[in-house]
Amino acid sequence: MSRRRAGSLGPDDEVMPYSDDETDDELDASSEEELEEVAGAPAPPEEARPSEMPWKVKANDRPYHNLPEFQKKHFLCFKKSRYAGNAIKTYKYNVFTFLPLNLFEQFTRAANRYFLVLLILQSIPQITTLPWYTTFIPLVIVLGITAIKDLSDDLARHRLDKEINNRKCEVLLDGRFQESKWRDIQVGDVVRLKRDDFIPADILLLSSSNPNSLVYVETAELDGETNLKFKLGLRVTDERLQEERQLAAFDALIECEEPNNRLDKFTGIMHWQRELYPLDLDNVLLRGCTIRNTAHCHGLVTFAGADTKIMRNGGKTRFKRTKIDELMNYMVYTIFVLLILMAAGLAIGHSFWYEDVGSRAWYLNDGLDQNAAYRGFLSFWGYIIVLNTMVPISLYVSVEIIRLGQSKFINWDLQMYFPEKDTPAKARTTTLNEQLGQIEYIFSDKTGTLTQNVMQFKKCTIGGHTYGEPTTAEGVVLDRGKPVGWSWNRYADKKFQFMDHSLVSVIRSQKDKDVNEFFKLLSLCHTVMAEDKDGDLVYQAASPDEGALVTAARNFGYVFLSRTQDTISIREMDRETTYDMLALLDFNSDRKRMSIILKSPDGRIRLYCKGADTIIYERLSPDSRHRDTSQTALDKFANETLRTLCLCYKDISAEEYAAWARKHKEAQLTGADRDAALDQVYELIERNLMLMGATAIEDKLQDGVPNTIATLAKADIKIWVLTGDKKETAENIGYSCSLLTDDMQIHYGEDVNEKLSVRQSRRRQQPPAPRRSKRSPAEPFFPQSGKNALIITGGWLNEILYEKKKKRRRLRLHRLRKGPPPTNPQDGQPMDEWEKEMRQIDFVDMACECEAVICCRVTPKQKANVVSLVKKYKKAITLSIGDGANDVNMIKTADIGVGISGQEGMQAVMSSDYAFAQFRYLERLLLVHGRWSYIRMCKFLRFFFFKNFAFTLVHFWYSFFSGYSAQIAYEDLFITLYNLCYSSLPVLLVGLLDQDVNDKLSLKFPKLYLPGQQGKLFNYKNFFISLFHGIFVSLILFFIPYGAFLQTMGQDGEAPSDYQSFAVVTASSLIFAVNLQISLDTSYWTFVNCFAVLGSIAIYFGIMFDIHSAGIHVIFGSIFTFTGAASNALRQPYLWLTIILTVGISLLPVICIQFLHKTIWPSVGDKVQKNRKRYELELREEEKKKPSAFQRGRRSRRSAYAFSHSRGYADLIASGRSFRQRPTARGAPKNNIREAPERGVENI
Repeated sequence: MSRRRAGSLGPDDEVMPYSDDETDDELDASSEEELEEVAGAPAPPEEARPSEMPWKVKANDRPYHNLPEFQKKHFLCFKKSRYAGNAIKTYKYNVFTFLPLNLFEQFTRAANRYFLVLLILQSIPQITTLPWYTTFIPLVIVLGITAIKDLSDDLARHRLDKEINNRKCEVLLDGRFQESKWRDIQVGDVVRLKRDDFIPADILLLSSSNPNSLVYVETAELDGETNLKFKLGLRVTDERLQEERQLAAFDALIECEEPNNRLDKFTGIMHWQRELYPLDLDNVLLRGCTIRNTAHCHGLVTFAGADTKIMRNGGKTRFKRTKIDELMNYMVYTIFVLLILMAAGLAIGHSFWYEDVGSRAWYLNDGLDQNAAYRGFLSFWGYIIVLNTMVPISLYVSVEIIRLGQSKFINWDLQMYFPEKDTPAKARTTTLNEQLGQIEYIFSDKTGTLTQNVMQFKKCTIGGHTYGEPTTAEGVVLDRGKPVGWSWNRYADKKFQFMDHSLVSVIRSQKDKDVNEFFKLLSLCHTVMAEDKDGDLVYQAASPDEGALVTAARNFGYVFLSRTQDTISIREMDRETTYDMLALLDFNSDRKRMSIILKSPDGRIRLYCKGADTIIYERLSPDSRHRDTSQTALDKFANETLRTLCLCYKDISAEEYAAWARKHKEAQLTGADRDAALDQVYELIERNLMLMGATAIEDKLQDGVPNTIATLAKADIKIWVLTGDKKETAENIGYSCSLLTDDMQIHYGEDVNEKLSVRQSRRRQQPPAPRRSKRSPAEPFFPQSGKNALIITGGWLNEILYEKKKKRRRLRLHRLRKGPPPTNPQDGQPMDEWEKEMRQIDFVDMACECEAVICCRVTPKQKANVVSLVKKYKKAITLSIGDGANDVNMIKTADIGVGISGQEGMQAVMSSDYAFAQFRYLERLLLVHGRWSYIRMCKFLRFFFFKNFAFTLVHFWYSFFSGYSAQIAYEDLFITLYNLCYSSLPVLLVGLLDQDVNDKLSLKFPKLYLPGQQGKLFNYKNFFISLFHGIFVSLILFFIPYGAFLQTMGQDGEAPSDYQSFAVVTASSLIFAVNLQISLDTSYWTFVNCFAVLGSIAIYFGIMFDIHSAGIHVIFGSIFTFTGAASNALRQPYLWLTIILTVGISLLPVICIQFLHKTIWPSVGDKVQKNRKRYELELREEEKKKPSAFQRGRRSRRSAYAFSHSRGYADLIASGRSFRQRPTARGAPKNNIREAPERGVENI
């Protein structure tokens, strides 16, 4: 467990640290306060201070917000209002900007600019050696296909924006409510929202249909949690702003903080009718939430559109590129350099050749008065054109087609389809697929991502007897039983499942008093609200844990019916009973328990209490029974990763209660530190308790989470959990999902801070010069053997990374700018930026040494910062996965963002690159689709570079025999169609369909994923192998036909050693060689692959014989000049022998090398392929076996419920605000909330 060292001034683990996005008014206020503190001047009363909040909103006054004082410079001298409109915009183009902007974006690619320059060069007659259309046609096709893809993506964004902006909402205009679109809402508008409406902007709650303007909201869009939270309007607006005419006359001025990303804070003041009213977060409805269980409510828009907190939490949209993209660009630059060097060398060769030979040969005289240097200059540009196919323009469009196909395969994968919510997997980008095969770190949210945020009552121990295993009514334990039937209980929740029939039998027999008291406690000791929905009870709980316990009591016959400010009514089997509630002692993070003091109808006073076992056991009476047996049961529950809670009671005499009640009232009236005074009074009554038993709740994980985490760990992927939940909850879930194991040494925030401080002190003692040098490999933080895990809260994270006092430090530097920097800071702050950076590096190094890292109580910005640190200092490829708006920043920061869809909240999905419904699908996304995509892309790129080197370098060897005159070795049209028709389809299909092993074996052997993480399949080594392979094949392609044509005589006595016949034989050899080469590299053969290889060869010969025919020469004589060349050359048998010999020699080394690799140096994939049939048989046998139940081991991790439970509705209940009716003529007052015909909670 977490330990707080004596004398430690570390941060509070329970508190969510502030976001780093402070507003200017916060900085100004802090600055003033600190200056006052330094001067020793007493602070003026709060109400006496003038308001300096910069954000002002006037109700029902749109022109007010367009006054000059609220204008800001937009562009040049143009200004616009500082208040954002409510329309959101995520699209990039419109009708007018699409063509110029898209072309501009496409020509930012170096390759596209290169081919544009090439096209311009080809239009210059003096230097062109190829027709202009050989570059123009491929360039137009590439630009067109990319533009169509970009347009399709942007149209989808337009549709999504239009759908959101055109949602309807009632807005008060011209004195009455009118239906308006979200995009037309402005700051200062009064809006009316109804049950199940999405909240369109950040709104100040004015009034509602519930008593005292109580509104329930669901925040799944923000944080993934489906339990309801309540908001309250001000009493003054609740009483005076109920009718339409009253709202139309509302003219208050709101002064509040500027727009910021802090979901946990709002500060403001309302000026109305010469009075000031303070505002806080409880009065604000945030955009992205949903109204629940409230007929209607009214509110004032304070922040709209991009100014809302949910949009501010989105972070910057970053352009994401894969590592292969970056590497490919560097390789293209390398090819550019090689191209220039080759062209320069050949141009110099032409200058010397012309001096020695060309100028003296009369038959080469072209009549132009040009010296050798100028001819060499022209030859340089000619070779730039001739050798341009070393940088293939079709490379980029082929990559886009492959990525599009891989994205479709993800969308079509039925094994990633979630039928319960009808949610398929969705690849929302087409540019990152191969990066899925290189992930090293996964950053995951907890609530709604790893867990379902659904609590289930699983087991309990009562009076020393444990219930919950599959058991018959007679108490016989079964291996597998049937769920209990609830037909005898008309109030039962039919979704509740329990396997122990013996407990139901005991309850119905009414023979065991302890069992009856146990469930009576669960039905009474809570802060749950109840309401009647069409005769059906619906509970509203502050947390899912509370709801699970009350629902369990309800199913076992003790039904919580309703409550008022002073009473609570339950149904005990067949009898309805109302208890007087004398006091309600609510949960908080220090007490870790709650109690209720009730007076029964017979006059007895009893205290019921539930809480953490460590807290309850300290307060038990010496006479309490079943301590040891309950302890044993708690240990057992903890080992099954269940969340436990102890239940106890105490009978109180009337005199004892009266004396305690006086002290309680005095504590309530305490002005200073009232909470501490109340806690002390609570301690007086919560002692000498009698133990009744304990409950065990399962925080239900999503299906397959433990197996998924275990499999990903075998693939050497590290998983970090970043959550806003409390530490004990996150730790318990870590054990449940197998992220934490019993053999791990856990290090908490104070341990981490101490180790980093020691490292920092040691570094400060080093001489200045060495410590400024480049960082050498640091010694490990955990030199001892064994596994380590790190659990750190947001407060400690700020402390460790020097973020805690950033604002104060900035202010201090602002005031003391002229002072010298500290030489030995004592406040834990860095001396300079270098020291801060080293501290961050140390933290990342320590965390990366751990097998598991859990960061809890962290803000959305802290989540993004942690991801950014790992990316920055580890140069690792990261993936973030979450389901709420608080995960959006993290999702955008990571190299790949994944959103969990199918839940109520879709904000994370809208910002993600990939989306699916369950965490377990991540395993298949990475180990199957990601690995296949990476292997396919790498194989495609290696072969693509090879085939173009082999094709282009033939020109280079031909230059030595053509006077370096930039003449081409092939026919013009062959050069144009080589990459489009003759060699593109087979390699494209390898990039789309190839797989070394099938999906089941990919999951069975996670180690197959390692080559992608290490980048082994595509790097500069592979690039140069492809280059030298291409050089070798081009040498064979040129010199074997050259030798065959040298001094040769055909069968008819003619010598076919002409240039055109040579070009035909070389081209034919090239087509056979590259298509057979890709066949050797294909691991997964289908009919389509076979058809592509044979079809490409057939297309080549079909087109060649067609364009070499006499008929087409008659029509286009100047373009098709190889008349009869193909038929003349290929009717010679020895030329066919030449082609066969050329192809055979070019393929033989490859066959030998592949054989040696697979037999002497086999990879993991080769070994799996070799034993594929045996492994597939093992898989079929494993599927038949029943998986064993998960057991965590011996370590106890209990009472996570009590530790994690947030403060309940106790204040709301005790104040009576949810029960008292406002003084209006709306009908008779209702006695309890159960009578209100509101709609219940819906978990979508």
